[in-house]
Amino acid sequence: MSSKRLTVVKMKFGSHLYGMDTPESDTDYKGVFLPTRREMLLGQVPKNISTSTGNQFSKNSNEDVDTELFSLHEFIKLACEGQTIALDMLHAPPNMLLENSIIWAEIVSNRKKFYTRNLRAFVGYARRQAAKYGVKGSRLDAAREVKDFLEQGIESGLFTRLEEVWNKLPTNDYCYFMEDSPNGIKQYQVCGRILQSRSSLETALQTVDKFHTSYGERAKQAANNEGIDWKAISHALRAAYQVEQLLTEGTITYPLREAPYLKKVKRGERDYQTEVGPHLEEMMEHVEMLSLESDLPDKVDRKFWDDYIVETMETYVVH
Repeated sequence: MSSKRLTVVKMKFGSHLYGMDTPESDTDYKGVFLPTRREMLLGQVPKNISTSTGNQFSKNSNEDVDTELFSLHEFIKLACEGQTIALDMLHAPPNMLLENSIIWAEIVSNRKKFYTRNLRAFVGYARRQAAKYGVKGSRLDAAREVKDFLEQGIESGLFTRLEEVWNKLPTNDYCYFMEDSPNGIKQYQVCGRILQSRSSLETALQTVDKFHTSYGERAKQAANNEGIDWKAISHALRAAYQVEQLLTEGTITYPLREAPYLKKVKRGERDYQTEVGPHLEEMMEHVEMLSLESDLPDKVDRKFWDDYIVETMETYVVH
């Protein structure tokens, strides 16, 4: 029986995995471990274990090392959710692995069982960044339409809550009704911001107006290549490239083939308005269409992975 945590895998991660590291890059390790028998029996399995040589008050340097190890249970959960960190780890090449095991080889050999057409984590991350810095006027126009509608409702003096005008709210590509919240409250999204039916018109207007103002300012700055978080944009493009390859080739290759271009974007060496912004928008539309057309399943077979966890724990830990 196991009296200590067993390492399933430990690998080099982050910019070194993507092929986007620079002399200034810190070292990032990720991994998976099996908890001890005692932790299992007491229900005290930690989700993850993290260590860092840096501190919260300064940016990491190339001498800093960050390490994060996930329990097998947590890693499988993240992979089933399609989280980027788990899918990255599942495609790490052998030269990135510092420690390996039969267990990791088994998981990797079945990694396609984690693939679904709804790669929400990848697409969602890229879309949020695209929306944050996008220069297309369509989002601004959509937000303005809702803003004008709410202002008219308040000025009329006939309505106080959003639910009173719910069926009249504008709908388009960026403003639409969503599934009800877990507690049954109706929800409506405006360019990534969620409004609930029980909100007052004034509260809803404040939310939309704040987005409209800040987004408009960012769009103006982006048009002049100013105020852009180039690192975040490079991450958004990276995620889009990863989704594209996963949906078209059934794998992700590391280092990324687009790494040289992504490095230039990360350093702010490309023009946002004429090149990077439009390309990011184009990639987002492309991968979202690929997702819709994919013949991958809608969700992961969680029973398969639950059975795998049980069998692995019984073999290596609880016996």
